[in-house]
Amino acid sequence: MRVAVPREIVPGERRVALVPKSVAPLTGAGHEVLVETSAGAAAAFPDEAYTAAGATIVATAADLYKAAEVVLKVRRPESSEVALLNEGAILVAFLDPARSLDVITELRTRRVSSFAMELMPRITRAQDMDALSAMSTVAGYHATLMAAVRLPRFFPLLMTAAGTITPARVLVLGAGVAGLQAIATAKRLGAVVEGFDIRPAVRDQVESLGATFVEIDLGDSQTETAGGYATQLAAEHEEREREVIARHVKDADVVITTALIPNRPAPRLMTRDMVLAMKPGSVVIDLAAESGGNCEATVPGEEVTVGGALIVGPLNVPSSMPAHASQLYSHNVMRFALTLLKEGGLDFEDQIVADTCVTHAGEVRSKVVAELLGAAAGAQPA
Repeated sequence: MRVAVPREIVPGERRVALVPKSVAPLTGAGHEVLVETSAGAAAAFPDEAYTAAGATIVATAADLYKAAEVVLKVRRPESSEVALLNEGAILVAFLDPARSLDVITELRTRRVSSFAMELMPRITRAQDMDALSAMSTVAGYHATLMAAVRLPRFFPLLMTAAGTITPARVLVLGAGVAGLQAIATAKRLGAVVEGFDIRPAVRDQVESLGATFVEIDLGDSQTETAGGYATQLAAEHEEREREVIARHVKDADVVITTALIPNRPAPRLMTRDMVLAMKPGSVVIDLAAESGGNCEATVPGEEVTVGGALIVGPLNVPSSMPAHASQLYSHNVMRFALTLLKEGGLDFEDQIVADTCVTHAGEVRSKVVAELLGAAAGAQPA
């Protein structure tokens, strides 16, 4: 099949869906790879590298989409891109369905078979296709560097002729992939690190990285989904959670928040009062800013000062490290494409194919997305 890789058009997006290294496995499986000119330039992958890997460079997006049977993207398509897709084409990308229901409707109408990388099932066979985890690794690492640059103090313990510098104290809220990478990076930089999570099962992972696990007693409450994500807590448990977090926030120099719940607004873990109680010069990096933020004071896409603390609400953090973010995502999407594009057509008996499919043959196949669409329709005025 003709597999096409367009240049991302969302402002600030520097990643590319396929790097030159991932071309050979696709061409080796009998597919033709087409790449829009300069698609990888922002991630330091020039056209010449794609040509050397066996891909064909196409001059314009219109020509690329016209020839494409399969389109590999990083971000969900804009309406202008959906209009270029051939009817019946296959699209693979981060579709962000909870915030792009209009695009989902357009894909359904155009009878595009669309697949969302963020819906990848958490099963062993899909581990090397888990793009969410790959991008979370990048985000957790970079968030710690962002904090270190903005903190007006050193991270490590330093003993100098001018005196001893005590290490910074870093609190990471959420011990998923992003949180664990933030913990590991902060430890490598020499900070004293605490990791908080409502899931007792992650204690060993936090402690194995040299951090102290901040625990909370929620009794017999279910704190983890079958897919390994944290659950939404009951109101009384949320209050207990905030009480525990508040005690540790006030002593922290840096707080990195990473808590997300799929297809829901980010849980509010830090109140404005917690921020006001922080030490002057403290820094909060809110990795959940795009979903509303874990911190009440976060302004998505901006840096604001509240009391004496700096609150950073970064957007699209993986794009800040486009070379390695593209390399990781490219491997995920290449492995998924090889699973998807087997002889005989799309195999919906395969859990990986079935779980990631959002639209196909003019229908919404994802139960999660169908429910979101139904809820949105019900919210419309009569």
